[in-house]
Amino acid sequence: MFWEASYLWVSKREIPFYYFKYQYRKSVTNFKDYLSTKEGAQIQKSQLFHKDELISIMSNKLSFSIYCKKNRLPIAKMVSYNLDSNFFFEGKVFKVKNSEDLFAFFSHVFDKTALQNIFIKPLAQYGGTGCFKINKNNLKDSVEHYSKNMIGIGCIHEEVIHQHEDINKIHKNCINSVRLLTYIDQNNNTNIIVAYMRFGIGKSVVDNVSSGGFQIGVNLETGTLQEKGHQDMEFGGAELYKHPTSGFIFKNFKIPYFKEILDLTNKASGFLPDRIIGWDIAITPNGPVLIEANEYPSIFGPDIIYGGLKKHPKIKELLLELKKN
Repeated sequence: MFWEASYLWVSKREIPFYYFKYQYRKSVTNFKDYLSTKEGAQIQKSQLFHKDELISIMSNKLSFSIYCKKNRLPIAKMVSYNLDSNFFFEGKVFKVKNSEDLFAFFSHVFDKTALQNIFIKPLAQYGGTGCFKINKNNLKDSVEHYSKNMIGIGCIHEEVIHQHEDINKIHKNCINSVRLLTYIDQNNNTNIIVAYMRFGIGKSVVDNVSSGGFQIGVNLETGTLQEKGHQDMEFGGAELYKHPTSGFIFKNFKIPYFKEILDLTNKASGFLPDRIIGWDIAITPNGPVLIEANEYPSIFGPDIIYGGLKKHPKIKELLLELKKN
């Protein structure tokens, strides 16, 4: 470990904190194939790969929802939304100042839509932060508990996605999404570099690794899960061969509608041609549905999952482009 860390310190010209935080395992012998902190940051945020006008669509969940609907991309249906204390539903503005007003607003929404649950997402948060569900039958308690998470900020209110029954067998308490990392090369071709699936644990309503979930690689050729999942070091860094809540074994599980997931990713990339995007896709009984597009997707997660991304030909290509510029 001392020799490897020293080598990285000298060759990368940075203290290799990433080596200890993300990478090191006794079984890892190809430590040079992993991305350094600087390389990961360059890939994520270089202006070579991003345009402000596209980031502005992706970074705001309201803008993204409207844009997808306009272009007939499948996405969870937006029921209502709010900007600060102004709440919007069916073309009308409702002033919401307190929990009583909030209860009245959602009582009206539930009565008009016949929905039982609504999923709330802050417009500008990441990693599942601030997301929650409100239930019609438990509305008063939900409003009292979450009013401070809505009034005074901006949120989008969506219909709850119904997850494919095969995914529910693994974990049913949240929507478990497939993350696909796309890279548009210098010939304007969209390349899906990696795909991996994120799963929630316990009663969490989100699958994000940063919120305690874990991730597992997907074979792009077969659409099957790898044998082993990975939890973030912040939550223990466990390597998981079965789901800790359901006990479901991952190896060779075939993801439903995987070809359609790839097709949707390529199609969506045409409507949002930022050169590097992390696409989150849910799987319903009727096919894939977009959740969001991440303008600065995680690089270190898939770096661990795939045993070092620097050996991937497209990562080599984009690192060379960065070096030339």
